[in-house]
Amino acid sequence: MAKILALDDVLDAVNLIKRILQRKGHEVFTFTEEEEALNYARSNKLDLAILDIKLKKISGVDVLEELKKIAPSIRVIMLTGYPTIETARESLKLGASEYCVKPIDKDELEEKVANVLKD
Repeated sequence: MAKILALDDVLDAVNLIKRILQRKGHEVFTFTEEEEALNYARSNKLDLAILDIKLKKISGVDVLEELKKIAPSIRVIMLTGYPTIETARESLKLGASEYCVKPIDKDELEEKVANVLKD
């Protein structure tokens, strides 16, 4: 199955993503620090990144931009508790495949991950 990076500044959120996606057979690597996640991506092959837009130091959109430089083929799902048209548009323009609104819905996350990975 897929190797997935999950980045959110809330530990409970990444743990929830990990539990949901591990049940589907994916390997999930969780991070709450942007730089740690980017360093991991620099030295490991990943299929998918799930990024929260609101992080501690830089935005998830900035992390998306950097990830695409590190691994242009990586697929990305953005998460947000504050959905706006501008954020969605910017994320998609920078290469995000999909967009999920918090609180995380198990079925929605599973479905979006499956769809993004089969493309």
